[in-house]
Amino acid sequence: MVVLNKLYTRTGDKGDTALGNGTRVAKNDPRVEAYGTSDELNAIVGLARLHAEGVIDQQLSRIQNDLFDLGADLCQPDMEKDDQAEYPPLRMVMTQVERLETEIDEMTAVLEPLRSFILPGGSALSAYLHQCRTVARRAERLTVALAAEEPINPAAVKYLNRLSDWFFAAARMANDKGRSDVLWVPGANRE
Repeated sequence: MVVLNKLYTRTGDKGDTALGNGTRVAKNDPRVEAYGTSDELNAIVGLARLHAEGVIDQQLSRIQNDLFDLGADLCQPDMEKDDQAEYPPLRMVMTQVERLETEIDEMTAVLEPLRSFILPGGSALSAYLHQCRTVARRAERLTVALAAEEPINPAAVKYLNRLSDWFFAAARMANDKGRSDVLWVPGANRE
């Protein structure tokens, strides 16, 4: 359990922060950028939930929890030392990825076929879910960049890749199962 007795510590006043293992790094370290972007995504999911209800709200709630798991995973370097840790670090697992895949398949089965690229928008929920999709892609790019520098949990990258697909399918569901999607009209304004 996490206990926060004080919101400010002054330990980061010089531009550094602590990772999960206590190592101090710059606040713009690639690892901090990756888990910071997953935190940003979580905040946008919270905004989307203001417009969600029922099953999609339940799914978004699970995703918010997963995103905290992801942040905990990404803030803990040195995966090769996990077995030596006093407390085993929280890592993303493939069952989290598989759950997203199942939900994507369920949504895709009832969506109108996609015959054009779509523009973000339609309903408020759909617009927020498209924003979630783009921030998930940025988090994925930052996590892949981190993985090029040091070992990370492969399930974390897979989760982010699948998550952006989930947000795309969910955005279409929020637009009356795709019937209210805003279609891109190539070159519509060139005259």
